[in-house]
Amino acid sequence: MHDIRTIRDTPEAFDAALARRGLSPMSSDLLALDSARRACITAAEAALAERNAASKQVGAAKAKGDEAEFERLRALVADKKAEIARLEDEARDKDAALRDALLGIPNLPDADVPDGADEADNVEIDRWGTPRAFDFKPVEHFEIPGVVPGMDFETAAKLSGSRFVLLRGAIARVHRALAQFMLDTHTGENGLVEHMTPVLVRDDAMLGTDKLPKFGDDSFLTREGYWLIPTSEVTLTYSVAGDVLDEATLPRRMTAHTLCFRSEAGSAGRDTAGMLRQHQFEKVEMVSVTHPDHSRAELDRMTRCAEGILEALGLPYRTVVLCTGDMGFGARRTHDIEVWLPGQNTYREISSCSTTGDFQARRMNARFKPAGGGKPEFVHTLNGSGLAVGRCLIAVLENGQQADGSVVLPEVLGPWLGGKLTITAGGVLA
Repeated sequence: MHDIRTIRDTPEAFDAALARRGLSPMSSDLLALDSARRACITAAEAALAERNAASKQVGAAKAKGDEAEFERLRALVADKKAEIARLEDEARDKDAALRDALLGIPNLPDADVPDGADEADNVEIDRWGTPRAFDFKPVEHFEIPGVVPGMDFETAAKLSGSRFVLLRGAIARVHRALAQFMLDTHTGENGLVEHMTPVLVRDDAMLGTDKLPKFGDDSFLTREGYWLIPTSEVTLTYSVAGDVLDEATLPRRMTAHTLCFRSEAGSAGRDTAGMLRQHQFEKVEMVSVTHPDHSRAELDRMTRCAEGILEALGLPYRTVVLCTGDMGFGARRTHDIEVWLPGQNTYREISSCSTTGDFQARRMNARFKPAGGGKPEFVHTLNGSGLAVGRCLIAVLENGQQADGSVVLPEVLGPWLGGKLTITAGGVLA
C-alpha cells in the first residue's frame, strides 16, 4: 500500500511512476479525498474544543442563576456533541474510502525496471545451459510413454473436474523427491529456515500480502470464510504482521513446501493440456524479510537460490527482468526464471522472484527497530518460487526423455530416489 504522505509531497512523481505501468494519474483524486478527510478531522477537533469550553461555562451560568445562559450553553453542548459525531463518522467514511483506493493501486516500479507493454518487452539478464539436441522429435510431458501410466488426468477429472491431476507410482515419487531436494538445498546450503504453514487463511493475511482485493476472483474461498492460499508467500510473509523486529534479526529467510490453489478465473483456455496450469499444485516458496537498504541485494541472492536448483538438475534456463507492463501488482522489480521445455520448444516460467519494497509491510504493519535507535521503520519483503514443483517435474521429464519412451532422471535426485534414476517406458522406476 502507498503512503499518502509521500503522494502529498511528490504527486507528480507518483503519477509519473503510475504512467510507466500504463495507468492514468491518480494523485489529484487521492489528495482531494485526503484533504476532505483531514478537513473533517480538523472540524471535529474545533467542535470538541468549543464543546469543552461551553461545558465549563455551564456550571458557572447555573451558579449565577442565569437560566437563559444556562439553557443556551446546554443546547450548544448538545449541538456540538452531535456535530462531533457527524464529523467523526464522515472522517471514518473518507478514511475507509481513501484506504480502499490506495489498496487498489499497484506498487511503483523501481527506476531501473525496463519500460514496456507486455512480456515481449522483458529483458534477458542471464542464460544457463544449452538445450539438448534430440535425435528424435521430443514430445510434451504427458505424451511420454513412461509418464503416461503415472499421470492420470481422467481419474482426477472424475474426482475434481478439469485442471487437476492424479500422480501415481514413479511419477509421484519423482515429484516428492524434487520437493525434498529443493527444501534440503534451501535449508542446508542457502540458509533458509523451513516452515510448515497452514493452507487456509483469513482475509487479513490475503489483504496484507496484496492478494486482496485485486486477486479475489482468482482464489478459492471456503464456505466458512477461509481462503485457500495461492502460495505460501501469504503465510510466510504475514507471519511478521504487526511485529516490530530487532534489526539484528534481519534478514529473515524462510522457505515452505505447501499445496497451493488458484482458480485463475481469467485464464480459461490457456495451457489446459497436461499439468502446466493446475488449480491445485505444489511449490517450494522462498520469502525474505529484510532491511530496506538490502532488499535489492536480497532479490539477486534469492534469484541465485532458484537458479541454483535448476543448475543442479541440469535444466537449461534463462532469467529475465519483467518490464513495467508485465510486472505483478505488488512488485517493484521481478526476475522471472524460465526453464527450457523441449516438448514445447520454448522457455516457460518456473520461478518468479520479486521485491515488494515496503508495499506489503505497510498493509500489514510490519516494522523493525533500528539498531542505532529512532522510530520503527517498515521492513522490505521479498518472495520467490524455489521452485514450482509440478513445473520442475515437467522440465525434468521432458528434458530427460529418451527415444524408447523412457526417462533418464538427474543424478542429483539419486539420494531421494534410492539411486534409481530411470523411468522405464512402462512407467517403472529402475
